[in-house]
Amino acid sequence: MTTEYKIALVGASSLLAKELKESLTESPLAGASFVLLDEADAQGQLEQVGDEVTVVQVIGDNSFEETDFTFFAGSEDLTRKYWRNALSAGSTVLDLTGSLDEEPGVLIRAPWLSEGSGAGAGSPDLLTKAVVPANAAALTLAMLMERLNEVAEIRFAAATVLQPASEYGKDALDELHQQTVSLLSFQNMPRAIFDTQVAYNTLANFGESSTKSLARSEDRIRRHYTALAANRLPELRLQVVHAPVFHGNTFSICIELERPVALAALEDAFGGEHMDLVLEETDSPSNLAAAGQNDILVWLKPEPPVERLSGETSRFWLWAASDNLRLAAQNAVECALDLRRLRPHGKVQ
Repeated sequence: MTTEYKIALVGASSLLAKELKESLTESPLAGASFVLLDEADAQGQLEQVGDEVTVVQVIGDNSFEETDFTFFAGSEDLTRKYWRNALSAGSTVLDLTGSLDEEPGVLIRAPWLSEGSGAGAGSPDLLTKAVVPANAAALTLAMLMERLNEVAEIRFAAATVLQPASEYGKDALDELHQQTVSLLSFQNMPRAIFDTQVAYNTLANFGESSTKSLARSEDRIRRHYTALAANRLPELRLQVVHAPVFHGNTFSICIELERPVALAALEDAFGGEHMDLVLEETDSPSNLAAAGQNDILVWLKPEPPVERLSGETSRFWLWAASDNLRLAAQNAVECALDLRRLRPHGKVQ
């Protein structure tokens, strides 16, 4: 008989929560009962989880009674305000906002990585306060490095992450859309979120008054990658830039191995579960191609170009793409499934 859990989704009206609801209904947790929680301005909204339509409730101090799992997928402020309430109620806390990643007793996790080789800094136990499912960009980079590490030791790795507006939530997505429309109609652009033009513009920083920060995003990706690397994956040089797109992370990664490796071996490394190697240049990975996909799309470009079938290389570029929201949601669900062993009966212990 399948155990039924009670699951709370905090920030239920967010972009990330929408993706999380879809991932949960496709998982072994689909039979759970769901409570949707958010701030007052989202009260009364109807949200669908699987075949059920549920009303969003206003979150409060006592919203977590008899809840087995609580996913925080709204604002960082909402997470910080209520995560201890969920913990005190006996709920297992999963923080998709990343705001708890420096709290004592909180683990950064990615079950898709090999256990003991990048899955995170230790396995969760009954003393674990909360789990932060690793940032989607950090997870993508760690998975790529892990696959390469199985082929040859990596001497040097540097990555540029091109980040979409959806990484910063619905308001950021709306502002990019409004800026695009305003520019095409020669009207003044809204700047409340980014304090600069982000439409049709690639940036390394937002405006001084922006409520968002690329530097903070970069710090979080670096922090999560370091936790996943667990001294087993190579050091990674990193920069994050804003790409004027709505959804999907893309990555330009420079790799140098300690020794030349056959291209066939490198291509094999990027096959298998959760990863899709693109062989044709005309099918280059893109944020659009990655939309809605669970897999990371990867294209390998040797430097300098060598014979693809018989050549070897120690230096090459990777161009990769992944759905930032989908990957984050999938990883969160995998973390919850991993944590079920601590709640064998689906009841608050």
